[in-house]
Amino acid sequence: MGIKTLKHGLGLVCVMAVLAGCSSAPEVEEPPVTTPEPEVTESGSGIDDPGFVSEPVPEPVVELDTVFYFEFDKAELLPEARAALTAHAERLKADSRSIRLEGHADERGTREYNMALGERRANAVRDFLVLQGVSSSFIETVSYGEEYPAVVGSYESAWEQNRRVELK
Repeated sequence: MGIKTLKHGLGLVCVMAVLAGCSSAPEVEEPPVTTPEPEVTESGSGIDDPGFVSEPVPEPVVELDTVFYFEFDKAELLPEARAALTAHAERLKADSRSIRLEGHADERGTREYNMALGERRANAVRDFLVLQGVSSSFIETVSYGEEYPAVVGSYESAWEQNRRVELK
């Protein structure tokens, strides 16, 4: 009975050793990632190197207003709209892209009157941009009158937001 017990014991030890060896893999530490240092030429900066090419740093793009508001029953630009449109004019002269000016009115007045008022507002913005040097061939105007309100409602703050020209 001694040899039989010894065999069972050795078999159990072998099974335990195999299970212990398979239970997990040893963790390997990865070396830290480092970025290479820029090579410095003999002049000391690397900039004098004829092969040195610096990447251009893009200028941050400033978001400009694209909605310009008007007073009740008026088509004259407000001072804050003129300032934003001057900046738009500079960009439009630089990249020569087409734009659409959409004129809107609030719900007060007849449908025909509001279409004409929206058109006068869009044309006021167009005329200002043309005076700033933007080619009129790149500007399209359209009037929606009261058809597409920014805010639905029959109260002053809604009407104020609906009297606008959108630059698209």
